Amino acid sequence: MAVQAVPTKGNLMNTKKSLALAKNGYELLDRKRNILIREMMTLIDHANAIQEKIDGAYEEAYFALQTANITNGFCEEISMAIPVENGLHMDSRSVMGVEIPILTMDESENYNYMHYGTRTTNSAVDKVYILFTRVKELTVELAEIENSVYRLADSIKKTQKRANALKNIMIPRFEETVKFITDALDEKDREEFSRLKVIKRKKLKENAE
Repeated sequence: MAVQAVPTKGNLMNTKKSLALAKNGYELLDRKRNILIREMMTLIDHANAIQEKIDGAYEEAYFALQTANITNGFCEEISMAIPVENGLHMDSRSVMGVEIPILTMDESENYNYMHYGTRTTNSAVDKVYILFTRVKELTVELAEIENSVYRLADSIKKTQKRANALKNIMIPRFEETVKFITDALDEKDREEFSRLKVIKRKKLKENAE
């Protein structure tokens, strides 16, 4: 139940302003929520597509690894020549105030330089390197999307909570206060009108006498 404010025209104007701001705030939050939901659903569809690509890429890469192990011997020592990935960079973009990560990789040497000698290896090892590099790229892309979805979902939850507070608590409270003050002022005006009529009748009666 709303706190009954003192029924004055000043309080009525202030409460109407607060009500208008609350309604405008709710509309903005509702619009923000819808935009974030659309963005998140688009990313979820993209994530599902990337996940299918990753599943296929892993299957192809591990099959190629088995082939390389058979035709070239176990590739554990060769794998030690591959450097640790340190070419990952993160930037961000903003969607309705939500910071969405953008991950990029240095790709200049991924395919042009194999990091291991070719004298003791065959083409099967090269294929493994290429396929697992592709797996790495897809994994980075999926990580970017999944992190973005998580951030969007968290923001949607907070936005929904604020919108519900405005719609279900603040706006009804302001509307109730406006009604209370308006009814009180109307009643006061009626009383004042009745009092003036009584005074007018008395004056007319006195003048007639």
